[in-house]
Amino acid sequence: MPKLITTRTRIADLGKPRVIVIGGGFGGLEVVKHLKGASVQTVLFDKYNHHTFQPLLYQVATSGLETSAIVAPFRKLFAKRNDFYFRLGEVTKIRPEENFIETSIGEVKYDYLVIASGAVTNYYNMDEVEKNSSCMKTIVDATKIRNKIIRQLEYALLTDDTETMNSLMDFVVVGGGPTGVELCGALSELKRNVFPKDYKELDMREMDIHLVEASPRLLNGMSEQASKKAFEFLTEMGVKVHVNTAVKSYDGNEANLSTGEKLFSRTLIWAAGVKGNPINGVNPESISPKGNRVMVNEFNQVKGHQNIFAIGDVAVMEGDEKFPKGHPMMAPPAQQQGSLVAKNIKQLIAKKSIKPFRYFDKGSMATIGRNKAVVDMKGGIRFQGAFAWYVWMFVHLMSLVGFRNKVFTFLSWMWNYFSYDRSNRLIIGRNEDVSTLVEEYKSKENPL
Repeated sequence: MPKLITTRTRIADLGKPRVIVIGGGFGGLEVVKHLKGASVQTVLFDKYNHHTFQPLLYQVATSGLETSAIVAPFRKLFAKRNDFYFRLGEVTKIRPEENFIETSIGEVKYDYLVIASGAVTNYYNMDEVEKNSSCMKTIVDATKIRNKIIRQLEYALLTDDTETMNSLMDFVVVGGGPTGVELCGALSELKRNVFPKDYKELDMREMDIHLVEASPRLLNGMSEQASKKAFEFLTEMGVKVHVNTAVKSYDGNEANLSTGEKLFSRTLIWAAGVKGNPINGVNPESISPKGNRVMVNEFNQVKGHQNIFAIGDVAVMEGDEKFPKGHPMMAPPAQQQGSLVAKNIKQLIAKKSIKPFRYFDKGSMATIGRNKAVVDMKGGIRFQGAFAWYVWMFVHLMSLVGFRNKVFTFLSWMWNYFSYDRSNRLIIGRNEDVSTLVEEYKSKENPL
C-alpha cells in the first residue's frame, strides 16, 4: 500500500475563517447545511464517507430496506459547494491552545470547531456482554445483524439437537427504548409472515423473541399511555417482554437475568443505552461523569472556549429547566443545535451577539409493526394504532436525506405492506460461524 503524505491533509488556505465539523450525523450535517453562503471554509471529518439515517437501521437489520436507502454520501450532498471540504479520517485529539486538531490523516488548523461526534454503545462495563453481543449504531452493524439473523436460521436446519436448534432460533433484544421495541416488532413480523415460507422445515412456533428492559416500563421517554400500548402490541405479536429485568452476563449462548432466569440464545442484540463520544483534548473537567458527554453553555460552547462548540449526543447543556439532565439523545435536538450553532458562528465572525439554544420539543414516536405505532405530540396530544403508524411513516420518510432515498424507501414500504414480504434477505460476507458449529455438533455425536 503506498504511503500517504498527510502533513496538512491537502486543505488549502482560502484566507477565510475555517470551520471544522467533527462528525456527519444529524447535528454535523445541519451545521454544514446552514453555513452555506457564509464567507467561511467548511471542513467535515468523518470515519465514514456517508451520513446514516440511524432511526431506520433496524429495518436494514431485519431485511426491510436496502443499505443504500438510508445512507447519503457527503460528497454528493455538497457537490455544488465550492467552500466545502470532506476528509475521510478519524479525529484523535484537539489542541485548543493552538487551534489544531490531530487526525488519522494529519493535523489541521481551525478557527471554529464543532464537535458532533455523537454517541457510542454503552455496555456499562460488562466486557463479556460487549464481546458476545451485537449493537446497532452504524450501517455495518445493521448489516452484520441481518447476516446473523438469517444465518442462524440456516444453521438451525443443520441439526436435530433440540437445544441447539432453539438457541439458534431464539433472539434476545436488550433495551426497551424505541430501537428495542421497533426491532422486536420487526422480528415478530419476520416470524409471522416471511420465515414460515423460507424455512418450511423449521417450526416457527419454536422461535422466541425476548425483549429485556431494566426499568419498570417500555419507552421511558414517552408517556405512560404510549408505554402501555407498546407493551400490549408486542405481547399480542408474541414477543416475550421482561420489565424490571436486567442482563447480568452473556457468554454468546446463555444470558443470565437479574431475576435468576436464563435465556438460551446465540443472538443477543444490545440496545440498552449509549454514552457520549468526546474527543481527546477536551478539558476532562468539561466531561460529565453521567453519560460521558461534554458540558456546554446555553450557546453550545464548550466551557472555557469561545470557538469550540459541542452539539447533539456528545453534548449536555446545563441550565435548561425543562431538561435538567440534558436534552434527549435523539435527532431533533442535534439538528436544532446544529442549525443554531451555524448561525451563531456567522454572528461571531460578524462580531455580533449570538443567541442561546432553546429546544422545541415536537414530540416522540415509535413503531411496533404493521398498523401499530405510538405517538406523543407536543401539547399532550397522544394517539396509537394505524393512524399513528401512518404519521410515523410520513415523518420518517420526509426526514430521510436525499430525494432518491425517500422514493426508494416509500416503494420498499409499499411492496412490503402489500406483499407481506421482505426482499432483502441476503447474507453478505463469509459464513464464518459454521466451522465452530460443525465441531460443536460433532462433539454431541450429532453429525450434520
